[in-house]
Amino acid sequence: MKKPSLHQPILFFFLATLLPLILTVHSQPSPSPSPSPSPSPSPSDDSDFIQRSCNTTLYPDVCVSSLSNFSTYVHNDPALLARAAISVTLSNALELGKYLSNVSTLLEIHEDGGHHPTAAAVFHDCFENLKDAVDEMRDSMKQMRDLVTTGSLESFRFQMSNVQTWLSAALTNEETCTDEFKDVQDEPRKDEVCARVDGVKKLTSNALALVNRCVDNAIH
Repeated sequence: MKKPSLHQPILFFFLATLLPLILTVHSQPSPSPSPSPSPSPSPSDDSDFIQRSCNTTLYPDVCVSSLSNFSTYVHNDPALLARAAISVTLSNALELGKYLSNVSTLLEIHEDGGHHPTAAAVFHDCFENLKDAVDEMRDSMKQMRDLVTTGSLESFRFQMSNVQTWLSAALTNEETCTDEFKDVQDEPRKDEVCARVDGVKKLTSNALALVNRCVDNAIH
């Protein structure tokens, strides 16, 4: 039986327009009451902080290259670094989603002529899994923006546990995305898609590791 046509993913284009706002800082640190505040960290200190933090991830080189431009933004703050990592991951996932949408639509057209039925279904399933991952990243970003660090430790841990849960679910969806590609033969875009999904998985894994580090720093 012929599958329903894939609708253009309006969600992805809507989200893409919001990306410039994702890293907006909603609250700034309170001014120090001291008449002689400590000097701001130097750029080298910020870069060293990112390097040390990335060394705790599974893919440190990917981590450093993806976050080095945020060194002056994070100011040695583990929460801001984790937030930046989620933002970068979401941006890459959105770009991948648009690409998957185009490929799925193209294969669906070919399927009408009897070509690539398995590939069309697999690309469609991968796209749907990635949409779920994007939703979970958005939830994580919202929680990080709304993060309250002035309350109890239990409250902080609860908020961060939400982020950890959503990012873990996003990582699972990304892994599921490529599970069925082993059944796809003679599809020239298969290797590129798997490589791009693998890149997003590495970014997601790193973001989760930095969130975990943020929690550990608050507890110890």
